[in-house]
Amino acid sequence: MADTTQMLKGILDGCLLSIIKEGEIYGYELAAKLESYGFHSFSEGTIYPLLLRMQKEGLVSTTLRKSTAGPKRKYYSLTEKGEQELEQFILRWTQLSSSVNNVLNKGYFSS
Repeated sequence: MADTTQMLKGILDGCLLSIIKEGEIYGYELAAKLESYGFHSFSEGTIYPLLLRMQKEGLVSTTLRKSTAGPKRKYYSLTEKGEQELEQFILRWTQLSSSVNNVLNKGYFSS
């Protein structure tokens, strides 16, 4: 699955931003949501460095909250800048996926 992982590298950020937009969420929940959407090759260990970078870039903000089991959890929320980045990602993804589909289908189904 290394090939799939390489292909998804640039796409994962947009997917994470989209999930976070749904509401505050912590890392383990993010990993579980990704898995529920069919992304089986990503663990929390893959996700946390991306979240840290997104936090440094001002795309997400964090809040520490008490947990019913164990230490406090870091919850992630989308910032205004993160929402703008998500909108840009959606535009880029729509254009890219359309172009790839045109190539794979030899343009037969282009609109």
